[in-house]
Amino acid sequence: MKTIIEPFRIKSVEPIYFNTKEDRLHILEKAFYNPFLIHANDVLVDLLTDSGTSAMSSSQWAGIMQGDESYAGSPSFSNFEKAVKEITGFPIVIPTHQGRAAEKILFSLLGGKGKYFISNTLFDTTRANIEFSGAEGIDLLCEEGKHPATPAPFKGNINIEALKKTINEKGAENIPMVIITVTNNSGGGQPVSMQNIKEVSSVCRKNKIPFFIDACRFAENCYFIKLREKGFASKSVPEIANELFSYADGCTMSAKKDAFANIGGFLAMHNQQLAQQCRNLLIITEGFTTYGGLAGRDLEAIAIGLKEVMEEQYLQYRIRSIEYLTEKLSAAGVPVMQPAGGHAVYIDAKEFLPHIPVEQYPGQALVCALYAEGGVRSVEIGSLMFGKYDADRKLIPAQMELVRLAIPRRVYTQSHIDYVAEVIIDVFKKRNELKGLMITEEAPVLRHFTAQLNPVK
Repeated sequence: MKTIIEPFRIKSVEPIYFNTKEDRLHILEKAFYNPFLIHANDVLVDLLTDSGTSAMSSSQWAGIMQGDESYAGSPSFSNFEKAVKEITGFPIVIPTHQGRAAEKILFSLLGGKGKYFISNTLFDTTRANIEFSGAEGIDLLCEEGKHPATPAPFKGNINIEALKKTINEKGAENIPMVIITVTNNSGGGQPVSMQNIKEVSSVCRKNKIPFFIDACRFAENCYFIKLREKGFASKSVPEIANELFSYADGCTMSAKKDAFANIGGFLAMHNQQLAQQCRNLLIITEGFTTYGGLAGRDLEAIAIGLKEVMEEQYLQYRIRSIEYLTEKLSAAGVPVMQPAGGHAVYIDAKEFLPHIPVEQYPGQALVCALYAEGGVRSVEIGSLMFGKYDADRKLIPAQMELVRLAIPRRVYTQSHIDYVAEVIIDVFKKRNELKGLMITEEAPVLRHFTAQLNPVK
């Protein structure tokens, strides 16, 4: 079928507040050209993130009403724990209030000066928690993943030869963990193949380095494996997920993505000693081990969402929806990541705005233009988010300058997506009029959340 049919019915709605372009230009100026600082009521279509922005199902809402709020030993935790164990096979499950809390606990224990964490591509909060511990994060994305316009089935893969070389150079004893993010968010939402995960597992076990999965979009990645990797077409998504996690020693997850929840996350693993250390820190920072900063109702919603996300009718709709917008933009000449990713469409801002140098943040300039033109909020994944400074305060740019349009799950209809395409294409037609931005104020860590910018004169 050519028409995308949403595999759900809508029984509750919330209003969108319309405004004019003149309004939005004033709003942008007041927000210092940073969409994170724009009030949600001033946004028409919000594609800033797919994290915590999903629409929950009637089953999840029913589960919320049944959530047990006991401080310790809640049956809602038992349901949550069972769901995670069935998917991952890990015997130890530690709830946290969201993914970055799991990262904070893990890297506080394993990080430190002189340590290196290796990944296909670390996302912003993961890298920040690693660096906050004093350690260094190293991205070893495969070569095809570095070229947005070049299609390849698994552009989220880690470079195996570079992994082996880095382990030899840094020393296995200085590498507390290798982390594979599925799908690779910073790399365009691209999937990682099962073969790549198996090879990483083999290298890690040979060198006695723990191997973890950042699993926030595990179901989307598993569906790509089913579609694109030989030998998996006849397997179910739960079967593929079981195999994927079987090669790892543990995982972190933000349940705000592929569990449709508005809050929540977890750590899961085999290592009893590490788990005990994590639980000790959890109790100090998050809460008791059977709620970890979450209400019982949230644990129920996550348990239900983890099962719903593996339904293939949903995943077919989800992946096809992203392809639809990618194809529409590509047909109009807009430079987008090829092939389409799992949760978002990524525009290559460097190709979209070649006249704006990286020092003037072309991705952020495009983000602001999309909001001004049509009230569409997106996020820059480039040198504002990942750029660093050298000793002379000169910008060390990110590997790619991308703009991510993250599609919340089960929230927008095809007409919303058609509108988004129209806005992007309209901006593309007058792209030569856009100007770069300069930072006027920034935080030392995760600056993109609160940075203030002004147009370059």
